Amino acid sequence: MSSIWNHNISVSIFGESHGPAIGVVLDNVPAGEYIDMDKLSKFMARRAPKKNKTSTQRREKDMPQIMSGFLNGKTTGTPLCAFINNTDTHSQDYKNISKLVRPGHADYTGALRYSGFNDVRGGGHFSGRLTAPLCFAGAVAAQILERRGIYTGAHILEVHGIKDDAIDSIIIDRDQIVKMRTAEFPVINEAKGAEMIKDIEKASSFGDSVGGIVECVSINVPAGIGSPIFEGLENSIASLIFGIPAVKGLEFGVGFNCARMLGSENNDEFFVNDAGHIVTRTNNHGGILGGISSGMPITLRVAFKPTPSISKPQQTVDMSEMKNETLNVKGRHDPCVVPRAVPVVEAAVNIALLSHMLDYPNF
Repeated sequence: MSSIWNHNISVSIFGESHGPAIGVVLDNVPAGEYIDMDKLSKFMARRAPKKNKTSTQRREKDMPQIMSGFLNGKTTGTPLCAFINNTDTHSQDYKNISKLVRPGHADYTGALRYSGFNDVRGGGHFSGRLTAPLCFAGAVAAQILERRGIYTGAHILEVHGIKDDAIDSIIIDRDQIVKMRTAEFPVINEAKGAEMIKDIEKASSFGDSVGGIVECVSINVPAGIGSPIFEGLENSIASLIFGIPAVKGLEFGVGFNCARMLGSENNDEFFVNDAGHIVTRTNNHGGILGGISSGMPITLRVAFKPTPSISKPQQTVDMSEMKNETLNVKGRHDPCVVPRAVPVVEAAVNIALLSHMLDYPNF
């Protein structure tokens, strides 16, 4: 099934943007793991619309109702199922596009795939709304990992060409990750963050949108996690990352820049540090070699396209009558999905790491 991800842990996402509820089922979560619901709610709140004009005006509480797999504050080992109710839907906003395909959306391809029966309201099952249950799954995984000392954090690296300071892939530590995760607008350089907000608001005022890049890092992942060829860490992370709507690119370490380097520049030399651990002097490989963790911080960057729902008139077609039309999109949409995508990227990485860590001895 297309909406089920399966490694050691399986994740099944269900629901539509304007349906009664959305949700997730997690199977093979270790039994006896304590889940702090306040901490989980704070993680999910980071995905909620922002108070400024950089986000949609749709307001959902996103309070998950755990239906199974959880008792007395701990996981039971049986499937962990959570529902999230949709309470602030404006389905009438989509009446004019029931036959008009929106540029940049999956309306056309979805209609072909599902013979026209797909739910187009708010994007249906293709909507970014489905990242809420993904965040629930990732928040659960994060708590399990953090009890083993593994922390994942992300920030907005770039919005429409405005760049934040990059993460130091050698010396990043837990305190820096926690600071990024608690920021209202998750950037390292606050001045650059202010520029990004102005740019997003400017695009919104013109009925347009912008894209950007999220940078993510995971620390204290032990060396030796993952497998070569098709079961690598990069493979698992990538399959979850590309399950996030609007993602169009992904790179690990120096990514595409390695194509511009000499081997002597790209290779990360090994040495034994003062603690007696084998590490590398640089981290161009992003903490993964041959699909297996090296013990260095795992670093990746995710590119998000501009939100396709914009209020500017756009040319499209009426599928029912096979004729050209002009489309005016209504509804409430993010002028930039990147700020709200930060915890979603973290969630995807957490799930992939936990699934591989279950293979680690004495996890």
